[in-house]
Amino acid sequence: MKNAPLCSRRHFLQANSFGLGSLALATLLQKEGLLAAPVKPALGKEALFDLTPKQPHFPGKAKAMISLFMMGGPSQMDLFDPKPMLTKYDGKNFPGEIKYDNLAQASSKVFGSPWKFSKHGQCGMELSELLPHLGKVADDICLIRSMSSGVSNHAQGLYAMNAGRITAGRPALGSWLTYGLGAETEELPAYMVLSHPGGLPTFQGEHFTNGWLPSLFQGTVIRPTEPRILNLDPPAALAGTAQERQLDLLEEFNREHLSDHPGELDLQARIASYELAAKMQTAAKEALDISNEPEHIKKLYGVDNPMTRDYATRCLIARRLVERGVRYVQVLNAGQSWDQHGSLLSALPNNCAATDQPTAALITDLKQRGLFDSTVVHWGGEMGRLPVLQNDAGREKWGRDHNTYGFSMWVAGGGFKAGYVHGETDEWSHRAVVDEVRHFDWHATLLHAFGLDHGQLTYKRNGLAASLTDNQGAKVVTQLLA
Repeated sequence: MKNAPLCSRRHFLQANSFGLGSLALATLLQKEGLLAAPVKPALGKEALFDLTPKQPHFPGKAKAMISLFMMGGPSQMDLFDPKPMLTKYDGKNFPGEIKYDNLAQASSKVFGSPWKFSKHGQCGMELSELLPHLGKVADDICLIRSMSSGVSNHAQGLYAMNAGRITAGRPALGSWLTYGLGAETEELPAYMVLSHPGGLPTFQGEHFTNGWLPSLFQGTVIRPTEPRILNLDPPAALAGTAQERQLDLLEEFNREHLSDHPGELDLQARIASYELAAKMQTAAKEALDISNEPEHIKKLYGVDNPMTRDYATRCLIARRLVERGVRYVQVLNAGQSWDQHGSLLSALPNNCAATDQPTAALITDLKQRGLFDSTVVHWGGEMGRLPVLQNDAGREKWGRDHNTYGFSMWVAGGGFKAGYVHGETDEWSHRAVVDEVRHFDWHATLLHAFGLDHGQLTYKRNGLAASLTDNQGAKVVTQLLA
C-alpha cells in the first residue's frame, strides 16, 4: 500500500467528507461512543450526544410523533369553533376591542362563518362541513379550542409553537424529542421533515432547526418529489466491485492511521461506516417508496386523487417512517398557505380539500396497524384568525386577520384523550376564556406524554440549564391526557 499509493488519506477523506458515507461514519461513531468523550448534561447524569434509544424520566405512552404543521394560521371559527354570535351579528360592528395586525385592511364588521357545523361521532364533536373526513374520526381526536401564544405575528407565533419562546434561534420541538429519547432506528434519521412541492414554509429552516443543541438533532429535509434524497445510489462507475474496493482501501487507510497513531481511538481498525452507509441507502429508498403499498391504502389516503395526491403521499410516508423507528416527522405546507387575509371563501376550502382526507386516513391507518396508541398526531398552525372582516373590497376578497389570543388545534393518539373537546373561547372566538392552554403548557403536556419531565429535559448552555419550556410557569394539562 505504501509503495504504490493511489491517493493520500487526507485527499480521500476530503473528497468524501460531504457524502452519505461520512454521515453514516459520524452516526456509527456516535452510536459506539467513539466520536466524543461523555458529556455531563444539566441533569448531572453522564450521557453521550447520540441517537441511541434513551430511557424517559418515567413511563410514557407516546413513542413517536407526526406533526402536520399548517403554517399561516387556520381559521378556527370556520373549522373547529362554531359561534352563533358571529352569525347573529354578521355584517354589524364588533362591540368590543380588537387588536389588528394589519391596520391598512382592518374592518370592525363581524364576519360570520359561511360554513355550517354539525356534530360528529359518539362524542358529538362539532366540526365544519369543510372537514367531512375528520368528522369520521372525531371520536379519536382531542380538540383544543383554547390555545394561545399572545403574539399576532407569524415569526413569533412560529417560534412560540415550535420552539417554546417567541425568539429565534432556539431548538425546535423535534430536536428536543430526539435529544431526549434518541431514535428506534439505526438506518434512518431520527427527525425527518417532509416538504411541499411548492417549497418550504415561510421562515424555512426555523421549523426544524436544532438551535443550540448539537447539530445531530437537526431535522433532515426530504425532497417532495423523486428522488426524495439525492445521491443515494453510487455512480455506475463505482457500483459493485468498484465500491467494494473503495471500502477496502478506506479500511487500509484506517489501519495505517491507527498504526501511526496508536493512542487515537476515534477511528477503529474494524470500522463499518460504509457498510452502514449502504444500509442507510437501502433503508431510505425503501421507506420513502409507497409503490408497494396496497391499493386500498393508497385510496384511503387519496393518492389516486390529484387534489389530495401530494399530501396523501407525504402522510403515507410519515406513517412508514414512524413504523420504521423514526422519532419525529413533520409535514409542512408551502409559504403561509393558511394565512387567508383575503380570498378566504375560496382559499380555505381548497386547503381543506387537499389535506382533510389524508389527515383522517393517517389516523385510521395508524389504528389498524397498532401504532395509534404510541404515535402522537398533531394538527395546527402558529395562530388563528379574528372574528371580524378584513379586506372589505368585495365578497371574493374577504378574509380574516391574525389572532393568537384564542385559536384551535387538535392532537390524537399517543396517550391523549379521544373524542374530547378542551377549553373555550369567548362568544366571538376571539380570546381563550375557559381552560386556556398556552403554548408552553402544550409543550409540557406533550413531553409528559413521552415520559419526559419538561423541567428535567435540559441542555447546559452558557452555564445555565435551558429547556423547551424555559421557566415560563408551564404546567402539564392533565385533562388532555387519557
